[in-house]
Amino acid sequence: MTYTPLDGVFPAMTTPFTDDGRIDFDRLRTHARRLVDRGVDGVVPVGTTGESATLTHDEHVEVVAAVADEVGGEVPVVAGAGSNSTHEAVGLAGRSVDAGADALLLISPYYNRPEPEGIEAHYREIADRIDAPQVVYNVPSRTGRNVDVDTVASLASHDRIVGYKAASGDVARVSEVVERTRDEAFSVLSGDDALTLPVCSVGGRGAISVTANVEPERVSEVVWSAIDGDYERAREVHHDLAPLHRALFLESNPIPVKAAQEIRGHGPANYRSPLSQLGDEPREALEAALSALSEPEVSA
Repeated sequence: MTYTPLDGVFPAMTTPFTDDGRIDFDRLRTHARRLVDRGVDGVVPVGTTGESATLTHDEHVEVVAAVADEVGGEVPVVAGAGSNSTHEAVGLAGRSVDAGADALLLISPYYNRPEPEGIEAHYREIADRIDAPQVVYNVPSRTGRNVDVDTVASLASHDRIVGYKAASGDVARVSEVVERTRDEAFSVLSGDDALTLPVCSVGGRGAISVTANVEPERVSEVVWSAIDGDYERAREVHHDLAPLHRALFLESNPIPVKAAQEIRGHGPANYRSPLSQLGDEPREALEAALSALSEPEVSA
């Protein structure tokens, strides 16, 4: 079966916690509903922004199930999954699909630092065994390894591998991936909010976005204006959002974006250790960036 690529804006959802560190499923569902009602093209629970590294596998599956139940098939649920162990990645990917995920975002193996042959074999085994559309996630700042262009181009021929999340900060690399996958049913998605417009300008088809947690309409306007060829409007909104993009990465993601949600009235910014509260100076910059954007969100 050949799957349709994923185009548009997919917020990398935060995972809300109670004051005592449990998952706040009521706020999780409210957040998913808010994003869908505000026009996003899909949602991505339990990725890096969702603090997947500090969730148990059971919690991971419970989050996917809650989000899938809330959005009810209105938009695709692209569950973060993956592991530095191929065996574990296959298991978690399968459980996520069973819980209601429509597609999978698979981080490349971290810590082990495999060679390109090992990275490709890892992705192919998951794709061979799990019947769902899958997105290769390249984030070398987290994993210690780039997924090289040859590997992505080869993986794009697999019927179940439908996209690539580009979070290396290298637009030239993204451009080459687009160039070499043009004949495949394959979407390149920005994973760096500040580079979403440049990525779309070289043929990217959207973004898996941190900023879209708090500004879904504006991020969507940048992406769809660019895809439709209205670069004047895309640039205007891109520059409006630029201070917020910068503020959201002054400390480790998702520390600032959870603080932004708190500032916007969507509950406390609670984290799991070892993440900590946002510092005073970054918070001031974040507050200034949010206040410069008109029509702030209304608390649900």
